[in-house]
Amino acid sequence: MLEINPGLILWTIITFIIVLAILRAKAWKPLLQALTEREEKIRTALQHAEDSQAKAQHLLDENKRQLAKAEEESQRIIRQGRELGDRLKAEIVDKANMSARTMIDQAKDEIRREKEDALTQLRTEVADLAIGVAGKILDQNLDTARQRQLADSAIKELQKS
Repeated sequence: MLEINPGLILWTIITFIIVLAILRAKAWKPLLQALTEREEKIRTALQHAEDSQAKAQHLLDENKRQLAKAEEESQRIIRQGRELGDRLKAEIVDKANMSARTMIDQAKDEIRREKEDALTQLRTEVADLAIGVAGKILDQNLDTARQRQLADSAIKELQKS
């Protein structure tokens, strides 16, 4: 069955120790060095990722601040535009009202002048008729200049009373 062979055990231990020494010298150090380098790369990558995340968060916060500032500025511009529009509207309405009042006043002046012209013309015609009738009644032959003078004086007396 199973026999214990001390020579085989000894050679197995010696071989194991030799293989272990060779592995330690040739494989263990490079493996540890590769693992250490990999660990350092991972640590550096994690640090870089954390830095990038911090930068991204900072940029995000900055963008939020700028967006809020831009929103505030746009609201201010809209508010100013509305105020300017209201002022312009009020000015236009005032100018239109003033223009309408001016036109009404001009129309009233024109009507007054036309009325005065019509009254003057009417008075002249009435005076001419009156002179003509008076001349026929009095059978008096007056020249035109004298008739006009009599009519003007009669009109002046009518205006006084």
